[in-house]
Amino acid sequence: MASVRVTSDDQEFQRLLLEQKVLEESARTLQERFELVSAALRDSAIAQVTLQGIKTQKTETEALIPIGAGSHVRAKLADVSKIVMGIGAGVAVEKPIDDSINEIKGRMANLDKARTTIEEQLTQTLNKMEQNRESINLLVKKHGGESITTI
Repeated sequence: MASVRVTSDDQEFQRLLLEQKVLEESARTLQERFELVSAALRDSAIAQVTLQGIKTQKTETEALIPIGAGSHVRAKLADVSKIVMGIGAGVAVEKPIDDSINEIKGRMANLDKARTTIEEQLTQTLNKMEQNRESINLLVKKHGGESITTI
């Protein structure tokens, strides 16, 4: 029976390929997280602007209330001094509008920090992936092959 000799280059090539797969999955996950945080940030910005606008309105002012799927219901504002605000886990509380605006601003600051952190992690991951591609291509060329492209 013939034995197969595994060289250190072969081991390095296998290690780099495995690491590349892990990095690709990490990059996909980070991109998904980035998109979720960005969507939450946009949603919070809309809420803040809306509350700022509502704050200046009088009672009985007619408003269009979004109900989803691009549809709205006409309604009259009964009390603009307080709003019902979700605080998580399906729980909502009534709060003065200024407190709600400040809380949303705080949430936005936290979301922005999270987005920045995720963006940095994604950049590091993509840079490492590029380094791995270069190392893989060097090993392939060293053994007489042509450069390869990883997707």
